[in-house]
Amino acid sequence: MSALAPRVYLLDIEGTVAPISLVSEVLFPYARMRLADFLERSIVDEAVRADLLLLAQESRAETDADAPRIPESASIEYVVTPDFQVRALVYLNWLMERDRKSTALKSLQGKIWKAGFESGELKGTLFADVPEALAGWAEKARVAIYSSGSVEAQRLVFRYSTFGDMTPWIAGYFDTRTGPKRASGSYAAIAAALQVTPGEVAFFSDVVEELDAAREAGAQTRLVVRAGNPAVEEAHGHLVISSFADLDGELR
Repeated sequence: MSALAPRVYLLDIEGTVAPISLVSEVLFPYARMRLADFLERSIVDEAVRADLLLLAQESRAETDADAPRIPESASIEYVVTPDFQVRALVYLNWLMERDRKSTALKSLQGKIWKAGFESGELKGTLFADVPEALAGWAEKARVAIYSSGSVEAQRLVFRYSTFGDMTPWIAGYFDTRTGPKRASGSYAAIAAALQVTPGEVAFFSDVVEELDAAREAGAQTRLVVRAGNPAVEEAHGHLVISSFADLDGELR
C-alpha cells in the first residue's frame, strides 16, 4: 500500500456502497419489464438511437456463437424499423439474462431508470456508513464513482438515495466507456482524467479481479466485504474492510 494520502477515493457501487440486491432485485427487473415499451416510445430520441447503433456494433463484435445477431446493414434508417427493434429487444434480453457488461444496454437501462427515480418509484439504497464517508472524504480529497452501470444511472442512485442527494460530495463518474473494470488501463485513464497519479487513487470494490487491475495500475485498494455479497475465497493481498468505518489511519 502506497504511503501517499489519497487525493481520489474511487468507489464501485454494487456490493460496495449499495447492496447487490438493489441492482439484481430492483433495478434490473424494473428495466426488463419496461424495455419493450420504452424502445417503442423513445425510438425518436437521438440518444436512444445512438445507443441502438452501438448495440448493433456490439452484436456484430459478439464472440458468443449463440448470441442473437443484428444484421450488418444496421444504420440510423434501419434502427427505426420494427424489424430492428424486435432484433434489438431479443439481443438486449439475452445480454440481461447473462448480466453482460454491455455499454449500450447499460445506457438504455439508465434512461429507463431515470423515469423511475424521478417519479419516486425507485430509490438508491445505500449502506448506512456511506453518507458520513462521502462527506468526510470530500472535505480533504475528491470522491469518484466507477461502475459498469452508465454514468446517468450512477448519478440517479446518488441523487435519489435513501439518505437524500449525495451528488454534492461526488466529483466524477466513470463507466465502461472508460474501459473494462478488470483492465489496468482503465484505472490509469481515470487517474489521468482526474489529474492525479494512480498511486494517489484509493479504489474500493467487492470484486477481487477489479482490485487486481487497479493495483496493477498503481492504485491503492480495499476489498469491501458486505452482508449479502458472494463469499471471497482469496483476497489476493488486498486489505479487507466490512465498513468504511473500518479504514485505518492511512486512508482516514
